[in-house]
Amino acid sequence: MDYLKSVVPSQLIAERGSNLVVINPGSANIRIGLASQDAPFNVPHCIARYTNQIPKRNVQDQMLNSQVTTAQHMERERAYDVIASLLKIPFLDEEVANSSFPRKMGRVDGHGMHNGKKDTVFSWTDVHERNPTSPVAVESSSSKDVNHEPLNQCVDTDSKELTSSVIKYKQFICGEDALKISPSEPYCLHRPIRRGHLNISQQYPTQQVLEDLHVIWDWILIEKLHIPHSERNLYSAILVVPETFDNREIKEMLTIVLRDLRFGSAVVHQEGLAAVFGNGLSSACVVNVGAQVTTVICIEDGVALPATAKTLPFGGEDLSRCLLWTQRHHQTWPPICTDILSKPVDLLMLNRLKESYCEIREGEVDAVAVVHSYEEGTPPGSHKTRLTALNVPPMGLFFPMLLVPDVYPPPPRAWFHDYEDMLEETWQTEYSRRPDVPDNVYPGVNVNYPMWDSYPVYATKPKKEEKVGLAEAIASSILLTGRIDLQRKLFLSIQLVGGVALTRGIIPAMEERVLHAIPSNEAIDTVESMFSGNFWSNSSKKLECHWPPRQDC
Repeated sequence: MDYLKSVVPSQLIAERGSNLVVINPGSANIRIGLASQDAPFNVPHCIARYTNQIPKRNVQDQMLNSQVTTAQHMERERAYDVIASLLKIPFLDEEVANSSFPRKMGRVDGHGMHNGKKDTVFSWTDVHERNPTSPVAVESSSSKDVNHEPLNQCVDTDSKELTSSVIKYKQFICGEDALKISPSEPYCLHRPIRRGHLNISQQYPTQQVLEDLHVIWDWILIEKLHIPHSERNLYSAILVVPETFDNREIKEMLTIVLRDLRFGSAVVHQEGLAAVFGNGLSSACVVNVGAQVTTVICIEDGVALPATAKTLPFGGEDLSRCLLWTQRHHQTWPPICTDILSKPVDLLMLNRLKESYCEIREGEVDAVAVVHSYEEGTPPGSHKTRLTALNVPPMGLFFPMLLVPDVYPPPPRAWFHDYEDMLEETWQTEYSRRPDVPDNVYPGVNVNYPMWDSYPVYATKPKKEEKVGLAEAIASSILLTGRIDLQRKLFLSIQLVGGVALTRGIIPAMEERVLHAIPSNEAIDTVESMFSGNFWSNSSKKLECHWPPRQDC
C-alpha cells in the first residue's frame, strides 16, 4: 500500500498498462478507457430510467422557472453588440443589406453535405426489450427488464409462424441513447453530475445520484471495455477528477470505484496535472473548457497551485444554447419546436451544429445547414436554412453575459460545507487511527471500507465561481502566482484543453484577449497558448499529446 501511495501514474501505467482503467468523469460526458488504448470512450454522462410517475417528468433536475428576465435580456443584447463591434458585423437589430442569399429556406427531403460538413440526423431510441419466451441468462446489458403485460405479438411473415415475444420496457438506458428517447416514452433522464458537482437536490437525492453513477460506469465497463464483474478485481483504476470536485465528492466516487465496481485498487489524480504530464510538461496554465464548466489552474514543476484555481460556470453547452438564441433573434431558425429541456436530442443537434459551423473570425460568418426537428410520433424532419452570426456564440467565452442564464442551478452548497478542498495538502496531516479498525483495512483490500468512518472533517468555504470572462480569469490566475519569472513562463505556456478548444480561431482570439487583460503595470508583453487535447491522443500544432500519460513525464 505504501508503494501505491507514492507511485506516479506513468510508472503505474508502465507496470500495469493492460490492467489499468482511466476514468475521467465530467458533467456532460465521461471519458473512460484502458491505459493501453490510443483513445478513451467518450460517453454522455447520463441515464434514463423507466418511470410510472404521473405526471411524468422527462428530466430529473428540470427547473420550472427558467424564463429570462428583462434585465438579463438587455445585458445579453448589449454583450452581442459589443462583440459585433469587435468582429465588424452588424449589430443585433440591424438588417443585413443586399444579402445574396435568403435568410431562411423550407423543409427539404433528406440531408447531405453543406460547406464540406455532414449533417447528422438522430433517430428515436427503441425503448423496448424484446425477450424470447425461452429466456437466456445474460450477465449484464444496456438495460434490465421491467415487468409489464405483453404489448403485442410479433409475426414472422416469412415463415408464417407466430413467434411469441414479450415486449417490456428497458429499466434503464445509458449514454447517447438516453438522450434520444422520445418525450412521450415513460422515462426520466438523470444527469448525476451538473456544472462540475454531484447534481444533488431535493428532487435528486444523494443516494440516487450515487446509484446512477455506479450504473453508468458499470454499464460502460461491461458494454464498452468488456470487463466482467468476475475479473474486475484484477484491474486497477486511475480516477482523474476535475478541480471543481470537493473531497467528499471524490470520496464518494472512489467508494463507487472500489466497493461497487470492485476494482482491486485505485489512484486519484487531478485533471490539470494529468493534462500537463500527458503532454510532457511540468509547468503550464491549464485552461479546461468543458461542456458545462470551465476551469483554470496553474501548475509549477508538477504541483498544482491552489490559490490560482478559477471556476467559470459556463461551457460548450452554453455556446450551443446561445447559437439557438442568436438564430431565433435573426429569424433564421425554422418554425419548429426546439426545446433542450424536454427533448435532450435537440441539444445533441445544437452541439453538432456548433461544432461544424461556429468559429471565431472577423466579418460575417454565415453557412447553409440542415436543421432537424424531432416531434413525438413522427420521423425526424429536415429543414434547410442559412444560419448567420456563427462567430458570435464562441465569443461568449470572453463575454459571459451573452450566454443564456443558467436553467440548472448548482447543488445545495450545504452538502459540502464540512469537507476540505481537493487542492489543499491535507494528505500531509497525521491522522489518528480508530482502535476498532484493523491495520489491513484499506481501499482495495476490504470491500467494507470502515476507514471512511474516521475520515477527518474540516470546516471550509465552498469554492467560488468567477463571474468574469475567460481571458480575465486566465490573466488573474497567472498573476496570482506572485513571481514575475513564473508569470512570464506561464503566459508562454497556456494549455487549452476540452472539446470547445477545437473551435476554429479560438487560440489567436484567446491570446489577444489575455494580453489585453494583463494590467499595464505588469512586465508581460507576450502570450502563447496551445491546444493539447486532454491527456489522451490528440493532434496539436505545437506538441504531440498522449493517452495515457507518457512514461517520461
